[in-house]
Amino acid sequence: MKKTLIAGAFAAFFAGQAVAAPQTYAVDSSHTFPRFSYDHMGLSTQILSFKKTTGTVVLDRDAKEAKVDITVDTTSVNTGFDVFDGHIQGEDFLDTAKFPTATFKSTKVNFDGDKPVSIEGDLTIKGVTKPVTLTVTSFFNGPHPMLKKDAIGANATAVISRSEFNAGHFAPGVGDEVTLDIALEASVE
Repeated sequence: MKKTLIAGAFAAFFAGQAVAAPQTYAVDSSHTFPRFSYDHMGLSTQILSFKKTTGTVVLDRDAKEAKVDITVDTTSVNTGFDVFDGHIQGEDFLDTAKFPTATFKSTKVNFDGDKPVSIEGDLTIKGVTKPVTLTVTSFFNGPHPMLKKDAIGANATAVISRSEFNAGHFAPGVGDEVTLDIALEASVE
């Protein structure tokens, strides 16, 4: 009888200990925009973006762990001018005929308290993979005000050298240093 009570107490204790599972969020392509900027011959800073991004973010809030897996459709580059879009998609830069996507896969997400502050991972552009660390400048996790389901939102930035990804044509006249600025929203499905 005593063993049964002890076993019952343990069962009740562990049944009450809810173990939070990692949650998977699907990228909202209508609110996720990777942008990149670079110096254009000392005349101005050009800011371009991509219109099509897909992927997932897996977040385990309790364990303070996350995984990020993003794919950018490089054929969706948006310069604001169709002819220039084609120029950026050409062999000298993104070579979208051979490499229609760029990817980022996290290897480690660093937290400060409950919020991610940086995301280390592998960025692949034009078939070249390099380690990149994104600095998270803002982060939200909670109910989406319109969709009424759990969502995340984040902004992150990093600086890369485009020549390291075989996209360095016209450097240094056109700046080799490229600033990435990513706005991401994702929600549970």
